[in-house]
Amino acid sequence: MKKISFLVFTLIGLMSCKPGINISIENPSDFDRLELVEISVGKLMALPDGKAYLVTNQQGDVLPSQLTRDGILLFQVSIKAKETILCSIKTGAPVEFPAKTYGRFIVERYDDFAWENDRVAFRIYGPALIPVDGPSNGLDLWYKRTSNLIVDKWYKDDLARVRSYHTDNGEGLDDYKVGRTLGAGAMAPFVKDSLYLNDNFVTQELIENGPIRTTFKLTYKNMTVEGKTFSESRIFSIDAGSQLTKVIQFYGTDSPMTVAAGIIKRAEQDDAFSALTDKGTASVVYEEPVNANTGKVYVGMIFPKGLEKTISHKHTIIHPKTKNLETHSHVLGVTTYYPNQPVTYYTGYGWEKFGFPTVNHFRNYLGLFAKALEEPLIVKFL
Repeated sequence: MKKISFLVFTLIGLMSCKPGINISIENPSDFDRLELVEISVGKLMALPDGKAYLVTNQQGDVLPSQLTRDGILLFQVSIKAKETILCSIKTGAPVEFPAKTYGRFIVERYDDFAWENDRVAFRIYGPALIPVDGPSNGLDLWYKRTSNLIVDKWYKDDLARVRSYHTDNGEGLDDYKVGRTLGAGAMAPFVKDSLYLNDNFVTQELIENGPIRTTFKLTYKNMTVEGKTFSESRIFSIDAGSQLTKVIQFYGTDSPMTVAAGIIKRAEQDDAFSALTDKGTASVVYEEPVNANTGKVYVGMIFPKGLEKTISHKHTIIHPKTKNLETHSHVLGVTTYYPNQPVTYYTGYGWEKFGFPTVNHFRNYLGLFAKALEEPLIVKFL
């Protein structure tokens, strides 16, 4: 059974300031979970200069933790089905935990932004690539089959021509093709049955960078759709242990607008994707055609607040760089964007060479991920 990493927002109980704080964490689900708990530092004791918050379990082990820029204490717990565990939060000398998440603006490779955890890796394209390949604001996948962080290594070796990251040298490879599409789960306005793809991001801001969560923000040029001009930005984050990256999509529109997050389709078969719903949560799964380089890969998206519909959609463009006529197909999850209400969803993949032998294993993972979102861990101060 796959373990799942995601945010825990339900914090129950109040506490008084004291040297150490004891909490209980209950798993209400009927499956084991590995995920991040988050607690506002406003609920904790003051942090002395030069000290850090330390979280220990019942066995006295110090759990991997991270203090975010906006004052959230994150720590990772492994908890069995229906189990309740006890943890203690104290202050002490800082502990350096092995990094399980990482992200970086890759100025040496046309302004890519790449990010990863101990399970998966992603890339998105920056402004310097536009004169070379034309615009492409879709989401790229790097298939990895190691728990080690590989982004810096793969870029360094590829740029030095030591080894190409397009070849699997034992850790995985970049074999996902994006082009002028949404790639593996980017979002775009979807108005009157037409997709409006923006260009590459303009600015980037790294907000948090591990050891157990990495978060960054990308800002794009303004878009004009049906005579209305508005801004666009995205916040991505990734937690240790997860197959999915979280996306918070912002548009500066002053009126409701239909939007769609999509996965590029390589073939026209309608049975290449499936849409699953449970208690309002929607999931979309697309199985990549098998090729000799990768084998089986499954791309999936989860929408905690559901979707209005899922469809196969085809669009034709004249590529801005090559001037060639191109036709692309997507699996789209369609919803409505409301002013000042960003859309939050998750996208990622499973690979047969790293834990997911079949598409059903990945569907099961997404189903448990969605169920866990609906059944937050129950955190109480004792």
